[in-house]
Parts: sequence; structure tokens; C-alpha cells
Amino acid sequence: MGYALDEIPNNITGKTYAALEPSIDYVVLKIPRWPFDKFRTVDRVLGTQMKSTGEVMAIGRTVEEGLLKAIRSLEIDQEYLDPLSWPDDRIMAELKKATDQRLFAIAEALRRGMSVEELADITKWDTYFLHKVRNIIDMERTLRTSEVDDALLRRAKRMGFSDDVIARLTGATSDEVRRWRREAGIMPTYKMVDTCAAEFSAETPYFYSTYEKENDAVPSDRRKVVIVGGGPIRIGQGIEFDYACVHGVLALQEEGVEAIIVNNNPETVSTDYDISDRLYFEPLTFEDVLNVIENEKADGVILQFGGQTAINLAMPLMEALEGKHARVLGTSPEDVDVAEDRELFSALMDRLGIPQPPSGTGHSFEEVRTIANRIGYPVLVRPSYVIGGRAMEIVYSEEELLTYVETAVKVSRAHPILVDKYISHAIEVDVDAVSDGQDVFIGGILDHIEEAGVHSGDATMTLPPQTLGTEILEKIVDITGKVARGLRIKGLLNLQLAVRDGEVFMIEANPRASRTVPFVSKAIGVPLAKVATKVILGKSLREMGLTGVASFGHVAVKASVFPFLKLPGVDSILGPEMRSTGEVMGIDKDLASAMYKALISAGMKLPREGGVYITVNDADKPEILETARRLAKMGFHIYATRGTSTYLREQGLQTTTVYTISQKMDPDALGLMRRGKINLIINTPSNASGVRRDGYMMRRLAVELEIPFLTTVQAARATVAAMRRAAGGSLEVMDLASHHRAASLDRQ
Repeated sequence: MGYALDEIPNNITGKTYAALEPSIDYVVLKIPRWPFDKFRTVDRVLGTQMKSTGEVMAIGRTVEEGLLKAIRSLEIDQEYLDPLSWPDDRIMAELKKATDQRLFAIAEALRRGMSVEELADITKWDTYFLHKVRNIIDMERTLRTSEVDDALLRRAKRMGFSDDVIARLTGATSDEVRRWRREAGIMPTYKMVDTCAAEFSAETPYFYSTYEKENDAVPSDRRKVVIVGGGPIRIGQGIEFDYACVHGVLALQEEGVEAIIVNNNPETVSTDYDISDRLYFEPLTFEDVLNVIENEKADGVILQFGGQTAINLAMPLMEALEGKHARVLGTSPEDVDVAEDRELFSALMDRLGIPQPPSGTGHSFEEVRTIANRIGYPVLVRPSYVIGGRAMEIVYSEEELLTYVETAVKVSRAHPILVDKYISHAIEVDVDAVSDGQDVFIGGILDHIEEAGVHSGDATMTLPPQTLGTEILEKIVDITGKVARGLRIKGLLNLQLAVRDGEVFMIEANPRASRTVPFVSKAIGVPLAKVATKVILGKSLREMGLTGVASFGHVAVKASVFPFLKLPGVDSILGPEMRSTGEVMGIDKDLASAMYKALISAGMKLPREGGVYITVNDADKPEILETARRLAKMGFHIYATRGTSTYLREQGLQTTTVYTISQKMDPDALGLMRRGKINLIINTPSNASGVRRDGYMMRRLAVELEIPFLTTVQAARATVAAMRRAAGGSLEVMDLASHHRAASLDRQ
């Protein structure tokens, strides 16, 4: 815009200008967050191809403090440089090649007696950083072997050790450590991020914790609420929660309430220093969040907008805040626990008369096997209290169940496995709503293009629903109201339902912001997170004129974006474990147009001509027929495997038969793809599990050649309809505000 650096004020100091070189008296660390917990077969070696989905940022007075804060911010089931039980040769392999585990391997090598110089030679790390890791390991050894007094405890806290880790190393409990340090006056202080090493006083309320004498974060006398963010972006928990946090801040400020954000993700808008009234860059653990609440003397804390990370803090924070001024706002933690605990939730659904698939909870392989045999295969298995379908799988036999338990999850009394009957050939439905305890406003009922069994985060969805009749919609509205009142929801509620043979089954209820809240809010022109915040503060939906179901005259489609091209070795087939890293929205007056916009925006290169390769399982052959006929009419040449080709020829379609890869005869799919003969693939695999199932090589090559690859009949049907619409002429372009104005007129 033409400004010189010495003309642009520094908003942090309010006195200096952008031309002044920053000088800082704190250390900032960034650690990437990788999706390897989602892709167990992926090559974890780090190189020139970016593989991370997000990152955390931690601020401390020393590298050691920042490093330990960053590790517990990652949410990778460890909050420290935990000891490894690996053999020496595996440790050495990790040291030689950089993976996401290298930092932990370095710490373990130091424990086992390797010198800093040896490690520097192998890893090529600067010895400065290796000495910092060794300092942490030395403190670990001291805490394990020495008599811990107040001075040692203070040193450990200043180095970044959490209460939980100190308890583990000293044989105490976390509560005992917390009580001990408080009695000793060892409390966190908060320092202001000022960019000029305190040479000028900072104006921006932007803080990080450390253990020193002076506290810069003196609380105000205003009414104030803390919002807990979602942490690093990863599959299953992404920018959608940042959206909700920002709208929560805006709503609090509109109501005259001081808005305080706690988060550790540098990529989000909620962690911009000028969004909230106060920002704390901290790990989202019980200890760190409670410290902020207590330092601010907050009136309450909102946990609905931070995904599973924040919701998991509900019960611990409720217990810690009992008898104090602050409290958990919105839906009560006890009711959150009912929704999260499968047995309690199932009992509630029975009382409300809401159908649900047969299910059970197992704490050992024997218990899980008994439940699966009682319910009948296939079953859906997953760990409890997770988001993004982590380690969720459809299992078709006892043998597959044993493999799942041995390789995918830990099962114990503390880590039970949920087992649900898998409802095949069902339509999955998402519902996003706000409830004030009395009334319910349903922002969106979204039907999935793919059948139930594809995670809602990966599914292509339409709003309003395109396949559900009036009777089914009435049942969904009734169920939403019953669940909202049964769980005494105050704020946001997301339901996941399955529809089959005219019946609506409950899959799960999430008493928090869902990943579809931004999509629904932007499609209908009503910011659900903002509405929910005002409900949490005590406003009623009727005051805001929001009850019933949102109405509008356009169609919005959500399509997902996947990281398969970035992750060699990963199968692109979709299932109950979420794989997508982002999403797009297409909006228009009809479904086909909106679908085309969404698919193109998601990066799918839809062809106008060429060849289509079709290979579907026996059950899907009759379902794919009409789609194949439409493709033929559009001028596409159809290639198909022997079984599919025979069926399509019997129905009057011309096809070229293609040999399977294992037959080693020409033409096969891989050869045709490499020669540019195939421009679209429709492949529905048979019911089997494992990433190396038939078709893996073809799916992987399609990813690398960027050939659209459809793995369900429903997705093929919708995609071909979108292609036909695009071929029929230019698409209308209309700005979002115009869609919203039209929707507002519809609601009047």
C-alpha cells in the first residue's frame, strides 16, 4: 500500500514502529504435528516433502521450558520425553534418519549413556540443543533419585516439568505435587510478549507462563470468561474449532464480557493477539488451563469450542472448581459425561425411546470378542473418548478383531473399546443444533453422499438433505429435541444418525462444536457458535428469534480434501477413521451445480471426455448401472474388470474388459492409467479390511497421477451428475451475502 516500515506502528508496544528490530527475552519453540497416528503404514521419514498437518507453539524463558511445554501441547499421549523400551538398534536407526520420533530417541540415547558429541555426529544436530535435552534428562534423574525439597521443586517447574510428570518421577500423586507447590508458594507467573525485551512497556495483553517472581497478567475487575481452544491442527480436529472460538470471543465482547483465549496453535485466528481481550499461549492440559482460570479469577470457562481436547477437561475442571467462583459454563460436565460414556448414553437413548445399533463396551479382548459374537459381525470398533474416528475400524471377523486389538489400540480397564453393530447400506446424517435447555434451533440436517461407514469428516454432505423424505425429517427433528432436552444441552449439539428402511438410528451425540458448524453457519447465514455463546451466557433462543429448523432456497455441498499425495504408502480408501485434512463448500441453486463447484474446489480434476474404469463388488453392480449408462451417453469409453464388464454388457453397454493386476496380462488398469487412457475410476472394494486389500496399487497410482477415484456408488452417482451439469453450460456465480439475504426472506 506504499507505507514505509518507519510509518507502521507496532501494535504490541504502541510506541515503536515496524522498522525497530525485535529484541525478545523469551524462547519460542515450534514443533510440527504429524498425522502418522492415522496412517500406520506411512513412511515416517522426514524430508523435503512436507508431511505435517499442523504445529504447536510454546513460549518459555528457556529452551528446556519451551520444549516441555511444546511436547505436552502436541497431544500425542505423552507430555514429556518419555522413556522408550526400544532395543538399541532401533534407537540407532531413529538417530540416523529423521522421523517424528527422533527427539524422543535422542532423549533415550542420553539416558543410555551416549554422549552429546556422539549424538551430534550421528544426528547432525547442533550440540547446543543436545545439551538442552541432556539438562532435562539430568533433572529427570535428580527427581528420581534425590530427596525433593522446595528448591528442587521450583527448579523443576522453572524447567517446564508438569505436576503430572513430577508426580510420576517422585512416586507422588499429581494432587500431592499440586498441593505441595502451592503451600510452598510455587505458582506460575505470566509474562507479556513484548518484542522489545521490556525496553518499552507493552500494550498488548498476550501472555505465557513461567515460574518467576513478578506477574504481568494482573486480572481486571470486569466479568470475564475463558475459552479453551482446540490445540494443533490434526486430522479430526482442525480449523473448525478455531472458527467457533473466534465467534465465541465476538459474542462475549458483544455482551460486555471480557474474552480470554487459551490455545497453543500459531496458525489460528483465535491466537492473533488482537482478537481476544487477553490471550494465553499455553498447553491445553488440566494444570495449565486451571492455572489461567485461577490467575484471571474468571467467572467461567467455555469448553464447547475446543473439540475433544477441551471437552476432556470438563469433569476434572468441574471437580477442581467446586466451591470456587469460576465454573464450567454451558452444558454441565455431568451431562457431557453421559454423552461421552457409551453405557450411560445407551441407557439414556433407551429411556427416550430412540433406536440405536446394538452395542457394548469391552475392557479386554475376551470381553470385546464376546460382545462382537453377541451383536454379530460386521461390527464397528473404536477406543472411547476420541475424536476424528481415531483407530476406528469396521471388523468383519474374529480374526480381524484380534489383529485390531493387537495392533491398533491399547485395551484395559482404563482404555475400553466400544463395539457397535455396523449398519450396512444406511444413509448417514449429521445434525447441528443449538439448545437453550428449552427450545432447539436446528441449523442444518446434512445427509452424506457416501453410505454409513465413511467418517463424517471425510463424507461429502448436502444441505438441505436431498435423499430424506418428510417422515424421516420429522423423526430427525423429534430425536434432536429429545436428545437436547435429555442431555440438558445449553449451547451446541451435534448428532450423527443412520437411516435405513424408514428407521432412524442414533450413532452418537457430541455436546460441543462439530467440524460442520462453520459449513452450516456459512450456508444458512446464522453463526451457530455465536448464538451458542449467547445461550451459554443466559439468553434464550426465542429472544434471538431462532427456533425450529433453518430454511433457505439454495443447496450447499461439503467436500473433503485429502493428504494422500503427500503421504507415500497410504491407501486412499475411505472408512470410519477420518483421513481428510480440510474441506470446501460449493453453493448454488441446485444440487448438481453445487456438487460440481465443491468437487472442483477440492482439487478433483473431473474429465469432460476419455475413459472410465469401473470395477465394483457384486452387491454394487445393479446400483452402478444407471451411472454407467449416463457416462456412455456423455461419450466416455468404459473399461471394466471381467465380472463388471460381463454384467454391463448383459445390460446393453459396450465395454472393454481389463485384466486384474495379478493376472499379469495386457491391458491392465495400471498400464491404461499410465498411458492416459483412464480419466476417472469407480472402484467399490469388497468387504475386507487391511490397507493392502485388492485395488491398493491402483488407488495409490490414481493418487499420484491425480485421476479422480470414487470408492462408493453414491459418490459416483453424484459426481457424474455434477459432470453432466457442467457439460450442459456455464454455472451461475452469486456472492454468499445474496444467498443469505434470500434465506432471510425465506424465514420471514
